[in-house]
Amino acid sequence: MTFSVTILGSSSALPTSTRFPSAHVLNAHERLFLIDCAEGTQMQLRRLHIKMSKINHIFISHLHGDHTLGLVGLISTFNLVGRKSDLHIYANAKLEENLTYNLNFFIEELTFKLIFHAVEQNKHQVIYDDGKIVVESLPLRHRVPATGFLFREKRGLPNIRKELIEKYSLSLAEISSIKNGSDLTLPDGQLIPNNDFTYYSSETRAYAYCSDTLYSERLVGLIRNVDLLYHEATFANDDIKLAKVTGHSTAGQAATIESKSGATKLIIGHFSSRYKNVDLILKEAKEIFENTIAAEDGQVIEVPVKRNN
Repeated sequence: MTFSVTILGSSSALPTSTRFPSAHVLNAHERLFLIDCAEGTQMQLRRLHIKMSKINHIFISHLHGDHTLGLVGLISTFNLVGRKSDLHIYANAKLEENLTYNLNFFIEELTFKLIFHAVEQNKHQVIYDDGKIVVESLPLRHRVPATGFLFREKRGLPNIRKELIEKYSLSLAEISSIKNGSDLTLPDGQLIPNNDFTYYSSETRAYAYCSDTLYSERLVGLIRNVDLLYHEATFANDDIKLAKVTGHSTAGQAATIESKSGATKLIIGHFSSRYKNVDLILKEAKEIFENTIAAEDGQVIEVPVKRNN
């Protein structure tokens, strides 16, 4: 099943000729989750042929324009094309008032239901769970309250070893019970533990989105061993003082969080427009964590299925 991230925007506050501000799309089992919605987001969705009608959940990290200014325009477009399905938005509670004002000003009546979910931005908690994908909030350290997001596949029911189905002549009811965690008791009273029957063909996958944050070791334990980590690297290491003043991270700090968390792959982004190219930022990150890539607009990063032997 698909588990991939598309970079819609990789710049920080100022867009450049090649980079839009922040927005990502996570495709998890053909469910599309939009993460941040900067100016130009819907243009990127169209340019990259991403079906906007499949976006039912939008997660906003914090209330700065380079993460939110595309939201009203996107909702307006949904309305113009006659959207009917509910749209869920997860963000700081203050965004709801702003959205309500703007939508009332520009749109006479929505053709769909807009459902707002207030996220407590200093807490780590589950904010979404559809039985297949679970999303947790990740407290970040920025100039304003900010939240990262951890998207993780939920483990489904295990497989049962076929040879044991035949050996013990298991009924459909017994197979269902074992899949749901029960042990098997034989007619003679012998107990066969559940682990002897069941196995998982693959491991679950996870993606963490951490944008606009100071270096924070609190994140390390919350994103332990994720497959893919996006962590902002607004500045090169020689601008570490500026990063601290503005509430951002350097390339070295992003890579340090990656290496300490045990994550598999790092994407760095949210680059300051002061850099004509990001070669130096990428080089500094790779010196600490080799498996690092620099985000590019339009880039798709696949997380492959992790098969068990």
